[in-house]
Amino acid sequence: MAPEVGERCRLAGGEWFSYYDNRTIIDARSLDIDHMVPLAEAWDSGASNWSTQQRRAFANDLDEPVALVAVSAASNRSKADRDPAEWLPPAQEARCQYVTEWATVKTRWSLSIDQAELEALTTVANSCPDAVVQTTPAL
Repeated sequence: MAPEVGERCRLAGGEWFSYYDNRTIIDARSLDIDHMVPLAEAWDSGASNWSTQQRRAFANDLDEPVALVAVSAASNRSKADRDPAEWLPPAQEARCQYVTEWATVKTRWSLSIDQAELEALTTVANSCPDAVVQTTPAL
């Protein structure tokens, strides 16, 4: 169900599915837009060498459908700025999608992956036989 935009651009009604925790959200105030790869993680993975314009483009990437994800505020706050070595979605069935989307964004923006992150991604990906990373490079 689509929400209605009310006074002061507040959303009323509507439903969103938060795949991180397998929850349907009906109150827009309980929803966050998550950067699939958190800004701090991107900074540590190479964005610190980018121009201001490139960092803005990353933070607001609407051309890659998986770069920004609507999820429950609780799951987004739980994730914070952690990579897959430190956090994975609580919903087990979400993990293949999550690591595929993580790899998609990292690949799109030519961001590095550290050893612990690689091991976590590989561990999950080994149980995802149909996962495909496909994107258009941003840089």
